Amino acid sequence: MSDQTSDPLSNKAQRGEPLLRRSIGTTQLALYALGSMVGSGIYGLIGKATGEAGSAVWLSFLVALCAALLTSLSYASLGSRYPRAGGAAYVTGRAFRVPVVSFVVGLALVASGLTSIATQSKIFATILADMAGLERLSPTFIAAGFLLILGGIVFRGIRESMWVNVLCTLMEVSGLLLVIASGISYWGSVDYFETPPQRADTAFSVIVLQASVLTFFAFIGFEDAVNVAEECKDPERTIPRGLVIATCSAALLYIAVAITAVSVVPWNELATASSPLTEVMRRGAPGIPPGIMTFIALFSVANTALVNYVTASRLIYGMAGQGLLPGPLGRVHATQRTPHIAVLVLLAVALLLVIAGGIADLAAATVLLLLVVFIAVNASLVTLKRRAGEKPGQFEIPIVLPIAGIAVCAGLLLTRLASSDWRAPALAGALIAVILGLYAFLRSKSDIR
Repeated sequence: MSDQTSDPLSNKAQRGEPLLRRSIGTTQLALYALGSMVGSGIYGLIGKATGEAGSAVWLSFLVALCAALLTSLSYASLGSRYPRAGGAAYVTGRAFRVPVVSFVVGLALVASGLTSIATQSKIFATILADMAGLERLSPTFIAAGFLLILGGIVFRGIRESMWVNVLCTLMEVSGLLLVIASGISYWGSVDYFETPPQRADTAFSVIVLQASVLTFFAFIGFEDAVNVAEECKDPERTIPRGLVIATCSAALLYIAVAITAVSVVPWNELATASSPLTEVMRRGAPGIPPGIMTFIALFSVANTALVNYVTASRLIYGMAGQGLLPGPLGRVHATQRTPHIAVLVLLAVALLLVIAGGIADLAAATVLLLLVVFIAVNASLVTLKRRAGEKPGQFEIPIVLPIAGIAVCAGLLLTRLASSDWRAPALAGALIAVILGLYAFLRSKSDIR
């Protein structure tokens, strides 16, 4: 294994190898992170969270913001210290100097990205077939075509990927703003502290906290921003600013949508609605065609898949630069300036997942692994801040914040484990076992050091 504190970028530059193209500014990075968050949660979670917290669901989003900000700030601080494409894999390697830990963290994130790409591709195919009347075509065929187009965009370049991301993110945000606009006149019409009557024997604060476990997952996605660090202009400043702007913007949107939703539709009806935000639109603005939300959902799904594809390819590229994965995976195309081999490998695996099916349980397992990764990232920042000789970044936070981040993520993980069935935890354990097996295999073949 190569020295975990060595600089892969400097090594590549000294060898005269092509590097990734730096073209991302603060606004683009903020939209990149915001698109990942908005696309992954609010459209589906609002109904379930309302069933837990009633009309007080907006408070659960506020609590979830505080929890998400702790880890988001840790990512921002680490990004300003070590702007590397490997993201969590790089900082855990630098902090703990145990290669297998970095390998597990990195591939857990790659697995999360892959399952998301495959899942979103299938959802995209279903929505498109329904909208365009393509029922005769196999959803798997449409999903495979979508994946090929997505792979082509990611291979073409980071500029092209970012422009597609900006378009999709603006569409997603427009959808949420449309929901808010359709129901803002209803604000103030209900008791925003009403909770489900069947939970009358449970303290109000406990109800809100339990629902915040669900709403926290609407914020997952901010971590993707760190993995495009080597393509950011002035990453030491761009990453902290972009992360904070994205997380706070998502929170404002979520809280406003939550207040609007329970104002327009009674919370008990919202909790059972098949498409909660579409129902809000139907009642709040009956003149707007309900199909517009389906159209916007198409952009939301595509954006989530795109962001995860870019993120996973940069993770693999960064890990190869650290010596955690075979060297060819860290190569950059001389013309397109993208990690083309990593992009192609991801395409092949995602296509296999789409064809094989059975992704839902795997996706649930990788959500659990994400919380483990967040704990590791917060612990890395604590370790690095306490280590003598580590150069501080341009965005430093008090050590109490990553410590609090560890506690919050551990609490969310335990709560999630206690409330889910055995399949997701078992699959998460099995996935870690597979990653460890792959590590042992690659080491035995001397593909990694």
